[in-house]
Amino acid sequence: MIRLTTLAVAFTLAAGVAQAQAPAAPNVVRGVVTALDASSISVKPAKGPVQKVGLTPNWSVAMLKPVEMDAIKPGSFIGTAEVPGKDGKGRSLEVHVFPPGVKMGEGHYGWDLKKGSMMTNGTVGTVVAGKRGSRQMEVSYSYGKRTITVPANVPIVQIVGGTRAQVKPGIPVFMVVQKAASGQLMAGSISIGENGAKPPM
Repeated sequence: MIRLTTLAVAFTLAAGVAQAQAPAAPNVVRGVVTALDASSISVKPAKGPVQKVGLTPNWSVAMLKPVEMDAIKPGSFIGTAEVPGKDGKGRSLEVHVFPPGVKMGEGHYGWDLKKGSMMTNGTVGTVVAGKRGSRQMEVSYSYGKRTITVPANVPIVQIVGGTRAQVKPGIPVFMVVQKAASGQLMAGSISIGENGAKPPM
């Protein structure tokens, strides 16, 4: 099975088990790698100073590969950063499709990709073609269900395995981090885009 430690950590932090109240949003680090060694990575975010994050000994890499809209189909387990509308329905900012049989972090919880955004992880039900190439999908999770529109122009990626050699200075990365007892930020894995693309989440 593909190792998906990055997202496993992310959604373990974010998702509770079958609870009615949304869990707290996880802490994330996004930016461009400025330095990397065996035990740490330094990342320059879009705003603010460089952040140094410690890496666990068995840290791994998740590659995010662009796929077509048709990769979202009934039965798929997906995650999507989305912005809830006044009608309660969501509008995707990105979609990441998990490999068959992999389900992580079911739920609907806060996210920081955009002001007011949320992360929804769940199983796709019906998928209906919408206007201008969009899709409307139902996403079910352990304590609820949402109707979400995926615009034609948002990034859609499939999660596959990557290698440590692909992480290098100049590459955009995404990490979910935890704070150790010492106060240092720690990550178990790193997400990167295919061919150096920016991870969309």
